[in-house]
Amino acid sequence: QVQLVESGGGLVQAGGSLRLSCAVSARTFSSYAVGWFRQAPGKERDIRTSDFVAAINWNGETTYYSDSVKGRYTVSRDDAKKTVSLHMTSLRPDAAAVYYCAADEYYSSSFGHLSSTCEYEYWGQGTQVPVSS
Repeated sequence: QVQLVESGGGLVQAGGSLRLSCAVSARTFSSYAVGWFRQAPGKERDIRTSDFVAAINWNGETTYYSDSVKGRYTVSRDDAKKTVSLHMTSLRPDAAAVYYCAADEYYSSSFGHLSSTCEYEYWGQGTQVPVSS
């Protein structure tokens, strides 16, 4: 059973930075793609309708970002530690959300796959990121 655990969430001021981590307990982590998604406050908690934030493919050579975070967020992976990080800078108030990481074992590097909630079988429980203005 593959488990994902997010960490690093917490209250941050607008304009500040935060680094989220996702620990993945997969034996063959190096063949997993990992995505980050978020759900804004007030929305029904349903991971399948969460918004795409960023993703990294299985070998780390391909990354994607939503237009709203491009240039401010960076996704990276450490296969030795079986973790994927999301470094968020210049945070805006609309970044307030529950952030989820998701993973699945596949070698596609297409945006269509990596940005879709339907392409990920395994999900973490989410970590809250409130943003104060």
